[in-house]
Parts: sequence; C-alpha cells; structure tokens
Amino acid sequence: MIEREPAGASAAGRDPVPGRDPVPGRERVVTDDRVTDRTTTAAAPFEERVTTKPAKTSVAAALALAVGTAALVCVLSLVLSPVGLVLSLVGLVLGIVGLRAARRLGVTGRGVAIAGIVLSIVSLVLSIAYVAGVVTVLNNDRMVEQLEQQLDRVRDQLPDSIQVPQPGE
Repeated sequence: MIEREPAGASAAGRDPVPGRDPVPGRERVVTDDRVTDRTTTAAAPFEERVTTKPAKTSVAAALALAVGTAALVCVLSLVLSPVGLVLSLVGLVLGIVGLRAARRLGVTGRGVAIAGIVLSIVSLVLSIAYVAGVVTVLNNDRMVEQLEQQLDRVRDQLPDSIQVPQPGE
C-alpha cells in the first residue's frame, strides 16, 4: 500500500510543519510491520528511511527467567527445595514456550528464554541431587542412628528449665 503525502506534510502525515521547506515527491510505503518514506530528488533517484515498530519481548520468556531465578533461590535455601523442584519444571516449560515465541517476527526474548531454561535446569539438577542425598541418608540405617545419637546429645545439653525475667523484677 502506497500513500502519497501532500508536499510539506510532516512525517506523521499531519498538516504541514511551519518553517520547513515542502518536500516534493515524497511517498510513504506502509507494510504490515514498517513504514518507509521515499523522497525522490534530482540528485538521487530516491532516499529511503525505514521506521519499524519496536519489537515486543515474549512474556513467556520473561516469566521463565523470573520463575527460574525463584526456583534456584528456593533450591539453594534447602528448606524450600521441593518448591524449587516444582518451580524449575514450570520455568523449563515457560522457557521452551518463550523460545518458540521468539521465533516469530516482531517478538524478541530468545536470550531471556535461554537464561530462564538454564536457570531452571540448574535448579532442577540441584533439587534432584538434594532429594537423592536425603533419600540415601534416610535409607541408610547407620546414618539414621548417627543422626539420632547427635539429636540425643543436643537434647542432653539443653537446660532443664529456663527462667524468663518478668517485667518489673
């Protein structure tokens, strides 16, 4: 689709801009995702200026990065490792969806999706290693006995009574 602007019209297609010389022979080519202004002069056959719409970052890729980071923090805290396991699986799926979405024209976020996938995989591996270690320790009778002995020693070192000072004493 080619739109011809009147001489002296502004780039946005509005009324002529005061104080500017009119630009004769300007034509505007509008396609799906960009606008091209061509100006024909005597010296050059045409001068082309391309204006494109800003690319949009894939939401799935951004969410993959956020969820992957949260999963890694949960796994590294050890207490929230099961939550990190679930979050890493969600982040992995979102990263794959974001990577596929970044292939489309006008959508960015390939690097963000890859970063989310990498963080999700690292947290998944750490979480599985942690779960495997806990299961191995709990299935080993000797290790369980050692844990019980250590708990008994700690329990024996606790005082029998604790005196809490009352206000006004």
